[in-house]
Amino acid sequence: MPSSNRLFVRLAEGLSALERALMPPACLLCGVENAARDGETLVCPLCRSRWRTVAHPVCVRCGETRTPGEPACRICNWWPQSLGRVRSAVWLSGGARQAVHLLKFEGWWRIAEPMARSMQSLEPLTDQLLLVPIPLGRRRRRARGYNQSAALARSLARMGRFTLAEDRLSRIRETGAQSALAPEARMVNVRGAFEARGVRDRRVVVVDDVFTTGATLVAAAEALTSAGARGVDAVTFARAQGPLGQAVMN
Repeated sequence: MPSSNRLFVRLAEGLSALERALMPPACLLCGVENAARDGETLVCPLCRSRWRTVAHPVCVRCGETRTPGEPACRICNWWPQSLGRVRSAVWLSGGARQAVHLLKFEGWWRIAEPMARSMQSLEPLTDQLLLVPIPLGRRRRRARGYNQSAALARSLARMGRFTLAEDRLSRIRETGAQSALAPEARMVNVRGAFEARGVRDRRVVVVDDVFTTGATLVAAAEALTSAGARGVDAVTFARAQGPLGQAVMN
């Protein structure tokens, strides 16, 4: 494990101990004190059980729920070959939406652990792969203090036999918020925003928090493929719903 990752783990353990000393064991989502929790995941089993799983059948490529026999998928029929499968654990609604908000905007990076637990059985996550989180731009990284996608990737790496590779994908161009953009504009907004290195002949799984149209994942996959990746899939915690993935959090 690189020294930076070991330092992060030690820091996380120290902060967890301080948190346990200062705060009651209350679920972050329902607020019930002394709620039964497995480990120190901050979300009780009841709240996790209420997250709506993305159920099969799904599109074999983008993971969108589909009815067998439907025509070409409207979400991924424009994707280039650089991006393979995408799978999401839950729908962005209710408590799952609340968890994403806490992770992205409230500083609760440790909620990434229960979120990642819901992702660990997603199809692309098999042995011998690189986990590569979507990087944030400098402005958002400074404002949040951490990268929420990297927090999810770290938790997944601890749960499986994956190599965490946070430094293999870089954001080389700042991009505007995607939330108000149409699908075509989203693609333009992130085109050429990433640069990759150190992935030649490796299988890569990109990690992000929310899937909407796939524009960011496609841009990342194109950079990774150009750098020699053998294949690029992606996993996300949540999947937005609606024509543009309504009420997306960016």
